[in-house]
Amino acid sequence: QVPLVESGGGLVQAGGSLRLSCAASGRTFSNGAMGWFRQAPGKEREFVASINWRGTYTYYIDSVQGRFTISRDNAKNTVYLQMNSLKPEDTAVYYCAARQSEFTDTSPGHYDYWGQGTQVTVSS
Repeated sequence: QVPLVESGGGLVQAGGSLRLSCAASGRTFSNGAMGWFRQAPGKEREFVASINWRGTYTYYIDSVQGRFTISRDNAKNTVYLQMNSLKPEDTAVYYCAARQSEFTDTSPGHYDYWGQGTQVTVSS
């Protein structure tokens, strides 16, 4: 069973919006913080946003602050990333990740489960 499954990626013009979803199994979602990362061609995987288990604390990389919003619905075992005012530099494969700790973290190595990724392409 794949622990995390992302959806919602696609091609959008600059200034547009996309909403990514990440559906998790109960085991991977239970009491843990969630995060979104992205990886552009030729670059390292980069932290984008994270949310704690209760949904009361969120943290963003500076370049997406004010444009992206991370949220979660624990009843549906799903985390979301609403992306507005998209820029060409947001183009990347976006990955959802889960960690067993309830606290957020920015390091990929501190997450225990990963999705397969969804492509987001922003045209200029």
